Amino acid sequence: MSDPKGHGGGSFCGRTRREMLWETGGGFASVALTALLGREGFLARQAVAADGVTPFVNPMAAKPAPGPAKAKSVIFLFMYGGPSHVDTFDHKPKLYGLDGKTIQVKTFGRGGKRNEGRVVGPKWSFKKYGECGKPISDLFPNLGTCADDMAFIHSMYAESPIHGSAMLMMNSGRILSGNPCLGSWVTYGLGSENENLPGFVVMLDHSGGPISGAKNWSSGYMPAAYQGTVLRAHDVPIHDLALPDGTDEATRRRLLDRLREKNQEHHAERSDNSELAARIASYELAFKMQRSAPEAADFRSESAETRSLYGIDRAETADFGRKCLLARRLVERGVRFVQIYSGGSHGDANWDAHNDLVENHSKHAGATDRPIAGLIKDLKRRGLLDETLIVWGGEFGRQPVAEYEKGTGRDHNSFGFTMWLAGGGIKGGTSVGATDEIGGAAVEDRCHVKNLHATVLHQLGLDPNGLSYFYGGLHQKLVGVEGAEPIRQLI
Repeated sequence: MSDPKGHGGGSFCGRTRREMLWETGGGFASVALTALLGREGFLARQAVAADGVTPFVNPMAAKPAPGPAKAKSVIFLFMYGGPSHVDTFDHKPKLYGLDGKTIQVKTFGRGGKRNEGRVVGPKWSFKKYGECGKPISDLFPNLGTCADDMAFIHSMYAESPIHGSAMLMMNSGRILSGNPCLGSWVTYGLGSENENLPGFVVMLDHSGGPISGAKNWSSGYMPAAYQGTVLRAHDVPIHDLALPDGTDEATRRRLLDRLREKNQEHHAERSDNSELAARIASYELAFKMQRSAPEAADFRSESAETRSLYGIDRAETADFGRKCLLARRLVERGVRFVQIYSGGSHGDANWDAHNDLVENHSKHAGATDRPIAGLIKDLKRRGLLDETLIVWGGEFGRQPVAEYEKGTGRDHNSFGFTMWLAGGGIKGGTSVGATDEIGGAAVEDRCHVKNLHATVLHQLGLDPNGLSYFYGGLHQKLVGVEGAEPIRQLI
């Protein structure tokens, strides 16, 4: 295995109260302790450490970044299923002339390992945008206008070409479940500045969640305080949050106070159980969020021009546009980490273009191009882009050759793919690394997923090789015990 601390020539280049895990189709499965509970005296009366003496330390208290921080928050735009890099941002002119020809090329995807394949030429033209002259596919005409704010990593690679394990790798740095995800590491390292909303928010596609579900926003072996909370970008951001009919806030407050007393008695002998503490705290967090969550998702104060900028006034872009606008409103309110999924469920409900590439990518790019460009432009004009780091990408890319004897579908490709970043101190208008001339594998300044994670942590003022959590006899790290360096060319 290559050296994870470098990123050249074959190396790994790469609260407020925040705590509620909403599982798809369910309710509050678990909600962690919150900052205001401590401020209001709940934790002081209720919890000490397992020794019965040591005072409880609220895990979600805001913490200063240990190093220089360019970004305060992160918005991760996850294109679930694996967008084709050679049809989006990685221009490969040679592929056009090879369309339909069988060539020698090593691939490894859902269909196994192969040594040759029929080339599928790119199905869209590319045009140069911005002062940087970056070639971008006609799939993204709106994002093209933001080229000078975007930094492209064309040499990403990972271990797994299978959705489940590749999703876990992109989210948690491991191909196996049970590990904290990126959002959990960020809130563990920095806490939350928000007092009424979760510090780590997830928004799923309207078609459903991704494979492995809540494992992708799990806090793993960390306390439940750091897991993600699923919100919805409409008038009911969280189901079952409204007051029952005939109940007012004063009545609910008295009920919760009595319930808290009984829960304190039960938890007194179980203070080391973070899941139990999370469930107890969920009642209090839900009470506070009955006001704050609907307000954050209420777009009536947004101008018609802003709603149009995100594509909310168009049927094909309205859903993802609402999610992007909500993400901006959340980071404005101090939410630390927001992850938005484009694509869910299975088949062509996501970017997994095994059959008709044109139909698949036209659908998903058409739904996301305007909203994402709107997000970048809106953050920029509000002075928020410099302190908000945007990450775009999927769990892997796609092969330059066809998966089947007929058709334009491409299989998975973890040997080389593209991701991009914007804002948060990232050097816009730059490109790092390269795949080979047909986009089959990363060959120049290869960047592993761990280096992407290291870059995110670094921009937030966290040391990716110093941030650790002791578990299983090791000081565990998002970037692994072997470590990984940020992608310096982007900073």
